[in-house]
Amino acid sequence: MFVSGGALRWLLGTVCVAAALLCPESVVAAEAGETTDLTGHWAGILVLVIFVLAYSLVISEETLHLRKSKPVMVAAGIIWLIIGIVYAAAGDFHTAGEAIRHNLLEFAELFLFLLAAMTYINAMDERGVFDSLRAWLVSQQFSLRAIFWITGGLAFVISPVADNLTTALLMATVIMAVGGTANRFVVLGCINVVVAANAGGAFSPFGDITTLMVWQKGIVEFQEFFALFAPSLVNWVIPAAIMSFALPSAKPEELHEETVLQPGAGIIVGLFIVTIAMAVSAHNFLHIPPVMGMMTGLGLLKLYGYVLKRRDWQGPAPSEDDLGEGGLDLERDLIDRRAPTRTDPFNIFKALERAEWDTLMFFYGIILCVGGLGTIGYLTLGSEAMYGDLGPTTANILVGFLSAIVDNIPVMFAVLSVLPDMDHGQWLLVTLTAGVGGSMLSIGSAAGVAVMGQARGVYTFFAHLKWSWAIAIGYAASIWVHLLVNADKFG
Repeated sequence: MFVSGGALRWLLGTVCVAAALLCPESVVAAEAGETTDLTGHWAGILVLVIFVLAYSLVISEETLHLRKSKPVMVAAGIIWLIIGIVYAAAGDFHTAGEAIRHNLLEFAELFLFLLAAMTYINAMDERGVFDSLRAWLVSQQFSLRAIFWITGGLAFVISPVADNLTTALLMATVIMAVGGTANRFVVLGCINVVVAANAGGAFSPFGDITTLMVWQKGIVEFQEFFALFAPSLVNWVIPAAIMSFALPSAKPEELHEETVLQPGAGIIVGLFIVTIAMAVSAHNFLHIPPVMGMMTGLGLLKLYGYVLKRRDWQGPAPSEDDLGEGGLDLERDLIDRRAPTRTDPFNIFKALERAEWDTLMFFYGIILCVGGLGTIGYLTLGSEAMYGDLGPTTANILVGFLSAIVDNIPVMFAVLSVLPDMDHGQWLLVTLTAGVGGSMLSIGSAAGVAVMGQARGVYTFFAHLKWSWAIAIGYAASIWVHLLVNADKFG
């Protein structure tokens, strides 16, 4: 139904007047730029209900088959609309806008950093890097017990660079290929790679979204994350050792799989290492956002993609990548009309298309939703309850359990938004617990959710839950090791 501009202005004005009548002066500040506690106000209660409903849909993603980004993006818009109306009703037309811009800046840095990293991972996948690793593992005729430990160990060492989600999916593919119909081995192997990938991602800024957020915030320097290596290793090894006693003793069926690395695979791997080095150097030595190094590295990959494209085709050179969608259409037409010498040409935009866009949009929704809760006052309230009443150590341990239930990204973003007064050892502790706590439930981490989808019907929520007690022992042991090994970092 069409609504005229005058009617729309009248409607918004009516809503603002109603909000002003319902909003005591003591609740909303009249001065621009001053945020207030709205947790007891109707708007604050409504915002909390909206967030809980949206996140309930996120948790039910596997059941409803509803992409997790959709409910939180809608919730973010509604939450900030409510906040904007309440502040506008009190005559403050600046606070809500400034808060949104602050959260958008947080998202923009994270988005561009992850987009560059995901594009590199997809480019390496397209060139056959991960397929070659998987084929080698499958064809070596290791025993099931050996495959269990090798895949777990590789997940632990690869995830600090390639991120825990990609690593867990890669190793789970190996587990399923080797395990076949041995469901008990597949379940234990999948649990093992999820725990190992999350543990490995906890001691590197590139291994998990939470560690990346802590690093970009400037709270923990790049080299300081390695203080979490020993606790992270313990977090994986203890549950792996417990689960290994339940492994079947059979040998896997003989499998032979061969793959060939595509031209340029090694150079792309090298460019990725250079890109990481640029991001680290930009942050550590120049004190500029690490995303600048990542985007510069993405530019280098685009330039090298042009070189690969020229090599892959015979005849006239193809158009530049920078043609965007038009370039993609032109290249599809060229593919239809003439055959390449070896394979279809390398296309950087196809690697960009394969980025985890649902995950990236989910981050947008979560950051804006949590930012809205912070503007309302819920984050300050929660921080006082946890860090003020319980103390930082207990609060940081609880963060791990919250990460298993709610997901570590909104939990860590909430902690970073409040910035509780903690020493360096405590910040390392919350980085550890947020990173590895999600392993206690299959829905507690992106790696667990992704592997459940890959091994559907075999690796399930309840199959993982049966071993949560062993993972919890590893979680407790990793905290004890951190408190022992990094005692000098506590004030």
